[in-house]
Amino acid sequence: MANLTPTAAVVDDEESVGRAIKRLLRSAGIDAEAFSSGEAFLNRLSTDASYRPDCVILDVLMPGVGGVEVQRQLSGSGMPVIIITAHDDPSVRAQVLAAGAIDYLRKPFDGAALIRAVQAATGFPPVP
Repeated sequence: MANLTPTAAVVDDEESVGRAIKRLLRSAGIDAEAFSSGEAFLNRLSTDASYRPDCVILDVLMPGVGGVEVQRQLSGSGMPVIIITAHDDPSVRAQVLAAGAIDYLRKPFDGAALIRAVQAATGFPPVP
């Protein structure tokens, strides 16, 4: 039977941000898992063939593999990407949107806006 609950991966090096987004999404009926680095997320994807989130939320600036590089590596996977960042840079915004990001949100963002973006990205209807 198909999974009726949308899933999201939250990739942000600030663990408190990842936990907060995970709680927010779960309150909206979206299952979420947080990763504290791009490497940790990509490692999970490469080592667990059954792991495939319906949506990936990426922070742009992270030590090591940043969100833009993770998005590049996901290219062609069909996994929708939402970019979040505290450092709004018009050139990065243009780059990630041109590469197919579904949305680009500047921190701090409205929780409802993120939920709407994830719902749009996953194609799952809002939970009443």
